[in-house]
Amino acid sequence: MTAYTVVIPTVGRPALRTLLSGLDHGDGPPPAEIIVVDDRPDGEELDLPGLRLPVRVLRSGGRGPAGARNLGWQAASTEWVAFLDDDVRVPADWRRLLVEDLRPDIDASQGRIQVPLPPDRRPTDDERGTAGLATARWITADMAYRREVLIAIGGFDERFPRAFREDADLALRAEQAGYRLERGQRVTIHPARQADFFASVRAQRGNADNALMRAKFGRDWRKDTGEGPGRLGKHALTTALAAATLGLAGTGRGRWARFTAGAWLGLTAEFALRRILPGPRTPGEIARMLVTSVLIPPVACAHRLAGEARVRADRGPAAVLFDRDDTLITDVPYLADADQVKPMPGVEEALRRLRSRGVRVGVVSNQSGVAHGLITPEQLAEVNAKVDELLGPFDTWQVCVHRDADSCSCRKPQPGLVEQAAQDLGVPVGQCVVIGDIGSDVQAALAAGAQAILVPTEKTKPEEIEHARRYARVADTVDDAVALAFAGSRS
Repeated sequence: MTAYTVVIPTVGRPALRTLLSGLDHGDGPPPAEIIVVDDRPDGEELDLPGLRLPVRVLRSGGRGPAGARNLGWQAASTEWVAFLDDDVRVPADWRRLLVEDLRPDIDASQGRIQVPLPPDRRPTDDERGTAGLATARWITADMAYRREVLIAIGGFDERFPRAFREDADLALRAEQAGYRLERGQRVTIHPARQADFFASVRAQRGNADNALMRAKFGRDWRKDTGEGPGRLGKHALTTALAAATLGLAGTGRGRWARFTAGAWLGLTAEFALRRILPGPRTPGEIARMLVTSVLIPPVACAHRLAGEARVRADRGPAAVLFDRDDTLITDVPYLADADQVKPMPGVEEALRRLRSRGVRVGVVSNQSGVAHGLITPEQLAEVNAKVDELLGPFDTWQVCVHRDADSCSCRKPQPGLVEQAAQDLGVPVGQCVVIGDIGSDVQAALAAGAQAILVPTEKTKPEEIEHARRYARVADTVDDAVALAFAGSRS
């Protein structure tokens, strides 16, 4: 039987009880457990119904839906992890159809979303927005991934602060990595949202997330996610015309001001009519569409500009290369036993953050024990395979098995390993960061033209730390080093 865990991030909406009851009373193989991740920054315990299924509640402290889902799947131990939003409902056959959807030849499966709309009137703008989920690709209202896929690509990118684009980002990274995503047969019901007057204006915050999508996937990211071209171009023109009208009126150029005002009014009216005509056309809905159609263009542009600024400030390296011993794993001299491989504290989270951002990761390691006859090539391969199993997959492995006396060009502090890793990854060496624990790691990076960050241990010499402070950077932990790799200032 296919083993799966259900992960549900929540902010405590009452609909969560309905969802849990539906899962509990459904037919078909039950989940190994349901992990509910409470993403409220604080508050009382969740009011959950009594269930026959095992339920575990975790708290993510307001990290956002991406962070809550990461916490959930990392706590799961099953082959598959199914994500559900806390405001959906599942039919009685959902569990049975889910297991049928999780075939051996696929890596992720999306459920079919149904959005019930009022039968006696046209849907409102908010209801039409929710109905769009029925045709959206790879949304986490109902999406299942193999856990090994989530590990390989780093899970959800927590730079997406809201439930918008973080699911499309995950799916695009999975597709780019060669994994197979398919739509299943199970159905999930997503009730239409009932929003307030200015909800559509607040929704423009998603334009900041669009800036991150463009930075990660290029100009064609909308096409790759199955979306249309969007209205940002028209919003920018509308906003520019409004600004021009105000500027021209203030300088007494009435003729030109009237021209730009007319153009602004035409674009605004077109946008409002596009939203009014498909709807119920009640006085309240028409008033809301008119007011928000005036506000949305400048608000959308402001959020997009803010998003672009954050992307530029957060632009990181193309690749991060790690030393192996005492950086990724605890140092055991001439390690020959794969069972002794033990990750260093914080390394798994640091690697997840890098992979979720699309940063390539690799290993550059001196292993002279082979040349000295202290370990065999087969033992080295077994140890590295264990590292890859626990912390990988790594995009490149570059290992030097020579001694100092061999005078090779690959043994650190020579630049060969770093240069070969950059070439293997297809990235400029100047856009690589090397993280290691001793001076030769720093020297190899600098000799190759890469950046370097030293994470000292008890074995690091004081003069190596001083050299790194002068010519590179120093961090307390590997996780701190990864954060530093994205920072613009040197310590």
